[in-house]
Amino acid sequence: MSSADNRRNVRAGYRNGGTTVEGLIQNVDSSHPSLNDSLEGDIKAFLINEDQLHTYDDLTKVNPVTPATVLKCLQARYSVKVFYTHAGCTLVALNPFQPVPDLYSLDVMKEYHYASQPQEFKPHIFIVAEEAYRNVQGQLEPVNQSLVVSGESGAGKTWTSRCLMKYYATVAASSSVMKSQDTVERIERRVLDSNPIMEAFGNACTLRNNNSSRFGKYIQLQLDRCQRLVGASVQTYLLEKTRVTCQPANERNFHIFYQMMKGATDQQRKEWMMPQDQCFAWLPNSEKTVEEDCFDETVEAMVHLGIHAERQQQIFKILAGILQLGNVSFSSSTDESQTCHLGEQSQDFLQRAAELLCVSAEELQTCLRVRTLKAGKQSVLKPCSQAECSVRRDCLAKLIYAQLFEWMVAFINNSICADKSSWCNFIGVLDVYGFECFQINNLEQLCINYANEKLQQHFVAHYLRAQQEEYVSEGLQWSFVKYQDNQSCLDLIEGSPISVFSLLNEESRLNRASDAKMFRVRLEKELSDNANISWDKFSKVAHFSVAHYAGKVNYQIEGMVEKNKDPVPAELINLFEKSDNPLLQEIFTDKKTENPTNRGLSKVTVVSKFKNSLESLMKILHTTTPHYTRCIKPNPDCKPLTFKKEEVIMQLEACGIVETIHISAAGFPIRIPFQSFMQRYGLIAKYSKLRSHCVDLEADNNDAVQQEVKKLLGVALHHLSSDRHSSLVHCGKTKVFLTQAMLDLLEDQRKKILSQCAFSIQCCWLRYQRRRRHTRRQSATLIQAAVRSWLVRKRVRRWNRAAGVIQNKWKKWRTMLKSLAEAELDDAKDVVEEDVPVLNPVVRERGSVQLSTIPEPVPVRGWPMGLALASAPSITVSLTATGFQKMMSAMASLNLPSRRGQYKVNTNQYTEELASIRAQPKGSVKLHCQRSPLLYADRHPDLKSDVRGFNEILLEKTL
Repeated sequence: MSSADNRRNVRAGYRNGGTTVEGLIQNVDSSHPSLNDSLEGDIKAFLINEDQLHTYDDLTKVNPVTPATVLKCLQARYSVKVFYTHAGCTLVALNPFQPVPDLYSLDVMKEYHYASQPQEFKPHIFIVAEEAYRNVQGQLEPVNQSLVVSGESGAGKTWTSRCLMKYYATVAASSSVMKSQDTVERIERRVLDSNPIMEAFGNACTLRNNNSSRFGKYIQLQLDRCQRLVGASVQTYLLEKTRVTCQPANERNFHIFYQMMKGATDQQRKEWMMPQDQCFAWLPNSEKTVEEDCFDETVEAMVHLGIHAERQQQIFKILAGILQLGNVSFSSSTDESQTCHLGEQSQDFLQRAAELLCVSAEELQTCLRVRTLKAGKQSVLKPCSQAECSVRRDCLAKLIYAQLFEWMVAFINNSICADKSSWCNFIGVLDVYGFECFQINNLEQLCINYANEKLQQHFVAHYLRAQQEEYVSEGLQWSFVKYQDNQSCLDLIEGSPISVFSLLNEESRLNRASDAKMFRVRLEKELSDNANISWDKFSKVAHFSVAHYAGKVNYQIEGMVEKNKDPVPAELINLFEKSDNPLLQEIFTDKKTENPTNRGLSKVTVVSKFKNSLESLMKILHTTTPHYTRCIKPNPDCKPLTFKKEEVIMQLEACGIVETIHISAAGFPIRIPFQSFMQRYGLIAKYSKLRSHCVDLEADNNDAVQQEVKKLLGVALHHLSSDRHSSLVHCGKTKVFLTQAMLDLLEDQRKKILSQCAFSIQCCWLRYQRRRRHTRRQSATLIQAAVRSWLVRKRVRRWNRAAGVIQNKWKKWRTMLKSLAEAELDDAKDVVEEDVPVLNPVVRERGSVQLSTIPEPVPVRGWPMGLALASAPSITVSLTATGFQKMMSAMASLNLPSRRGQYKVNTNQYTEELASIRAQPKGSVKLHCQRSPLLYADRHPDLKSDVRGFNEILLEKTL
């Protein structure tokens, strides 16, 4: 049977065997029904429109609430790239496995931070973050907040925690008004830079996730009285240090080793004795490249946190020494009294490891192959077998790495933690490993699943207790809802006096070699009364099975006791206390307190340390207001936007999402104070037939407000029976408790009233607008008529004035031209009779001009009242005219014969200032150069003719 089927079947049987939740959790048959068989008809019967499932931002709106309906809703939202959904008090986050642009940008942060009601926005991790931040601002008890991020490996817990830290580092720092901006940026940068270092040293690539956190962490973001971020602290839980020496198939070691291999420079490789072509036994799948293999980012974060270059060099040499130590192999000696042999190549690797760790190679070799036994005050040296040598080598590597990791966490806390006097509240972000169930599960998986059991119990107990206590305090007639918790499973694991942990610790403190089969027999004998533990008697491998809230897990007993002992040879601690590496010497200074030579009962086991640290965490969570985020992994292959129903349904059952929805939907999940309720829904009573007097909502008259609330509820539920009233709504002492159906009913009635009011307002507004437009139209008509009449009168007066002016000017102009023309005309008495040639009668009648023989053509210019001749050696001019009109006719038809060419007749150009020519009595020709007064002669332009007046008669003509 596969692990998935096993978990599914066990969870169903586990529910039937335990106490059921009345009215909340339905009995499930041991044979889990198919998602597409029997429930399909129920879904279609209840769901009105499955096409709208993606619009349900809260899973409590799904009807009916079953794993299949919840699954369909999540799948519909995931298909339209909506990755966050509310599930009552919990936020469900689906991992898209690809970058989503602008989903976590600075603008989105500001949008949620500055919104008056962030809950009205789309579901987002920033809503949870903002709600916790506003609780701190409002000093709501308990003031300190905790954000619990849970889910399977690869579900996105680390990314979600990173987004929460970025949100608070941005929002809480932006409100700083007293501190300088440099200080704020330094704090923000250090808080954010702790992430890449913690992930590099604590995360690894697994089959289910490329960046799987192999430790749990609780980060406290410290806020001062003004809710400014002033520091942070990190608390870690159960680092999986066995991964340093043993990596499961197709998985990798911690990121930091691969970062060094791929990002180191040639000089650094030389200093760390890591040639490019060297292979390390503890670095499998080194050819695989993931996004987290970013060495420069880790180094940069170290610099920002204050780890200087010399200290960085010490850290990387220690890590390189661990890798060299992994290549050391031992071979058994034929004589048991002799130590194991080291090959030549292993000798070389051991020498390199000793140089990098700054210890003596001989002493290191001795500590790995020889163990010291205490016999009273005497010490006895005993050679180790090949297996024991390998165990001591692995133990040394795990010890060094674990101590280095703890030192790193302490350094980060010293770097980013504020003084106790400078902060008063905190917001904690818990990123804990998810529930794990593999083919082989050992002590690590038992501790991890135990932590998830504790968190699940805290979630269910806290939510139900807080909800039902409020019901009682408000005076509701409420019968407490029984819910199925996992206390019996916790009693099995950690209970007193007999539990798995107590028996494991007892076995670990015995000064003898452990036997897996004997330990299984003891577990069966002591814990057989607990229904959560079982055994497979036919299995050849000693194991026990625990029925967790998320399913049954088989734990292998072999090696569990040794891991719980976590033995650290004293001689190894003494060796590294004398190391020349200052960092190694520092981290091993206080390790003597865990020397295994102390009395057995005083030894601290892995289980004891983890249980104590987890109890400390639970105390912190119980004193804070928790906010839950459930991360879901849509598919096991981490493919973008791929939704596998079987994978998701198991996680929904494991984290109790369906039960959470049932609890949120049961009773009255919506609670509204009286004043807020009346402010929103008071109009229902105001606009109904039932009229009630107004009550001052600000006054401290709770009884009066309560009566008004009851009247309002009576109006809203007047069409329902009294039995239905109690099932939909209850009026408490200070709050109104509503179901979702009642809230929808109130909202519908409120919308109807608002629609009626809006319709009335629209009618009044339209009537007002039409009256206003009619009045304006009449006013505009009157104004236009007045303006038009005024313009016409003004235009007519202007025309009359202009006509008078034109007439006067015209008369004056005609008179002036007449006088000028009369003064210009030649008088007959001024002409002296001379002998002139006899002219042709026809020519004499019309008037003519005759020219004597001219060697070259000359231009002849003609004017209405005379001629001007130029460049003519001998010219005879004869002009006969009986009147002014005849002279104009003669000159217009002037004919100039020539021997060689043609004479050109040009019109008069007044700009040449040649006015006229007069005939003198003695026969001489005299030219007068003056401006002709004929420029002012009467002109009648003809657009179709070139003749534009008396003064510009066209005489240009080619003869």
